[in-house]
Amino acid sequence: MEKIASFTIDHTRLLPGIYVSRKDSVAGQTLTTLDIRFRRPNVEPALEPKAAHTIEHLGATYLRNLDGWKDRIIYFGPMGCLTGFYLIVSGDFTAGTPEYDSLVDMLTGMFRFIAEYEGEIPGSRPDECGNCTFHDLAGAKAAAAQMLGKASRGELRFVYP
Repeated sequence: MEKIASFTIDHTRLLPGIYVSRKDSVAGQTLTTLDIRFRRPNVEPALEPKAAHTIEHLGATYLRNLDGWKDRIIYFGPMGCLTGFYLIVSGDFTAGTPEYDSLVDMLTGMFRFIAEYEGEIPGSRPDECGNCTFHDLAGAKAAAAQMLGKASRGELRFVYP
């Protein structure tokens, strides 16, 4: 079998940040997949599963309610290795362009939303979630705050090595 594209990236060189992972054409429309890397692979501890689950709920809620973006969000969810998340968004985004910068700004807003969130986790009741007790709001907030700090220092925009 052929090695899938994401396995050809040298994970020993990845830093936490945002990367354009791939672009796909579906029915004549470009979909851009972003690698939102919260942890340095094989160096930093992975995200705790409960915190990642909470980030997924809060991040998806934020993204799918954001004017100008909500109709462009295809998917937001955790990587199996728990070092980050994938975001699939409708549009052709290339690092270093104004369009890409607006996407990074949108994600910075998501990090802020999660880091400052108070209250019931959206979609966390038994009738809404398949594992409703498997959440960690404090852990999610701490992970998002780390990414927010990187954003404030301009440390989020990367191109795969």
